[in-house]
Amino acid sequence: MLPADTALPPLSLYIHVPWCVRKCPYCDFNSHARQGAIPEQDYLQALLEDLTPDLPLVAGRPIQTVFIGGGTPSLMSPGFYQQLFAALAGSLSFSADCEITLEANPGTVDEARFSGFRAAGINRLSLGIQSFDPEALRTLGRIHDDQAAHRAIEAARQAGFDNFNLDLMHGLPGQTPAAAVADLEAALSWQPPHLSWYQLTLEPNTEFYSRPPALPDDDLLWAIFAAGRERLTSAGFSAYEVSAWSLPGRESRHNLNYWTFGDYLALGAGAHGKLTVAGQTPFRYWKTRQPDAYLQRIGSRTAGREDIESGQLPLEFMMNALRLMQGVPECLFQQRTGLPLDQIGAILADLRTQQLLAPDRLQATPKGQRYLNSLLEAFL
Repeated sequence: MLPADTALPPLSLYIHVPWCVRKCPYCDFNSHARQGAIPEQDYLQALLEDLTPDLPLVAGRPIQTVFIGGGTPSLMSPGFYQQLFAALAGSLSFSADCEITLEANPGTVDEARFSGFRAAGINRLSLGIQSFDPEALRTLGRIHDDQAAHRAIEAARQAGFDNFNLDLMHGLPGQTPAAAVADLEAALSWQPPHLSWYQLTLEPNTEFYSRPPALPDDDLLWAIFAAGRERLTSAGFSAYEVSAWSLPGRESRHNLNYWTFGDYLALGAGAHGKLTVAGQTPFRYWKTRQPDAYLQRIGSRTAGREDIESGQLPLEFMMNALRLMQGVPECLFQQRTGLPLDQIGAILADLRTQQLLAPDRLQATPKGQRYLNSLLEAFL
């Protein structure tokens, strides 16, 4: 546990909006296709009721970043976010340079809507493009086509968003290295500061898991990744995390807080949080998952809480920190966990002997990145 006089980790806020137009066949997130109008005012009231019992846990700590995920948060009206952030400002302190990101589906937005989001205080967008290939978008069950994707990016730029991320998948059914690079070329034509470029995986409890499409084999997946890496690098992008690429200085601050074992307050149906209270063991907690049940509860919507015991902390910390290509300084381990680095000194020495870990940072070597799961098992 952190001593009472130790500085607490940076604090973020995650807000979950659980509704979407249609469930995508690869999606294992807490998203629910909505029939009829979304109960915005009821959900707003539920979020604020949910927050109240958690406020003593973060008293006096400024929110550094906010991420609104889903589901499809762009289904909510700009007025919903204006009311939400006006109410949150009365209970929480936000840093002057707070990064506030909204996930948006290209099939649910236009310039007026984006302008309204910006007026509500949202200053960063994450656009779920996934692909610019019409056939790939149909296979993925997306509600937008390639032209809608381009229009959404243009609308975001016209609304004044110069800080935005484009989500793209690779390893799609039938995809070739040339097709994957063509997706990246289409994205790069918009000069995004940040790209999430990640491999399609088949997750349990999804349609694709039940009826798997034919995906590229391992050799083809490597060829796709290598071709994409070369193109992104030539465009000035660096992979600062396993699937996150950015121009220099344009990393997602919210995601960096996750990966450096920062704290995050959770709001919304199915939202997960992690908090540190001085003198106590850090803990994870989660909110009521089903939207109707979340709406109907009174007061706190916290469904469960689990302390991160001291024996678990090294693995929990490393699972996050070693996702970062540059790792983290050794001093961060004690700052975030309250444990002395000597507690894992023998493990670190052994991993360095195997050339899996850098000599002077908590950073996986290129070899360590290839065998990351085996590296992490050392901390079990």
